[in-house]
Amino acid sequence: MSDRYRQAGTMSLDTSATPESRRTDGRFLVRVLRAGWFQIFVSGLVLFYLIDKTMVSTRNPNFIPSLILVGAFLVPVTLVSYLGGRAQGDPLPLSTVAVCFLWGGASGVIIAGILEYRTLRDLGPLTLLGVGVIEESAKLLVPLILYIRGRYRSEMSGITFGVAAGMGFAALETMGYAFVAFIQSGGNIGTLEETLLVRGLLSPAGHAAWTGLICATLWRERARLGRPVINRAVVGAFALAVVLHALWDMFNSLRGPTFVDWLGVELISLGIAIISLTLLIRRVREAEQRSAPLVEAETPPSPAS
Repeated sequence: MSDRYRQAGTMSLDTSATPESRRTDGRFLVRVLRAGWFQIFVSGLVLFYLIDKTMVSTRNPNFIPSLILVGAFLVPVTLVSYLGGRAQGDPLPLSTVAVCFLWGGASGVIIAGILEYRTLRDLGPLTLLGVGVIEESAKLLVPLILYIRGRYRSEMSGITFGVAAGMGFAALETMGYAFVAFIQSGGNIGTLEETLLVRGLLSPAGHAAWTGLICATLWRERARLGRPVINRAVVGAFALAVVLHALWDMFNSLRGPTFVDWLGVELISLGIAIISLTLLIRRVREAEQRSAPLVEAETPPSPAS
């Protein structure tokens, strides 16, 4: 009996890393390396590094706009490309996603900038909540046009459009913050790089997550009811995005007098970012689960061998 147990243990150890599992890991790695979003991210990093090193070595300020542009758009373009590739049941043309990214972001920045100019002067203590309402509304302009037209009906398409508009807004906003930080620091390249890095890494947990949540609810409710609708679920998703946005702005505007106070504020801000990103990831997974049966139904059966 002991020999059988030893034999079983030996067999389990030998099969822990089978050739099939190694082939599966290899195929996954190949898929990642061939993925468009991964190639965009790696090539963007290389380009950012080359521009940065060239600017520092030559001391040529002409490279600053290029550095800001690549640094601000790298993570947003990568995320939108990743989500666009996951909308299997409702393939999205690159041109439509690009229009949502550029026009959604640009129109959102322009509208929000005009309205916030008065908001910052008139609302007083409600300023941050007002900013959240204005920016979340402004980013929805282009996604709402696509929503009303009704050509792309899957929830994953809605999430992609929302994230695209949010990321376009975030990229343009990051360019502005980076430029202002560079000027106010007296031309400090380190300050510029830090601003691009921090805002780039946090952008998926901010504007992308908030607008993506609203659009996910819009598209889901239309699929459930069979028509475009603004109901209690949509209003609730919008209110949640506004509250998360306002909390994010509030805690990022605080600066504690001591290291402990500063650390506490940063941890709270990190918690808000984690909550926002977790909610978006959850909606993406739910959307993929809903679209999976449709993809299987549309896939023709393989010929019998």
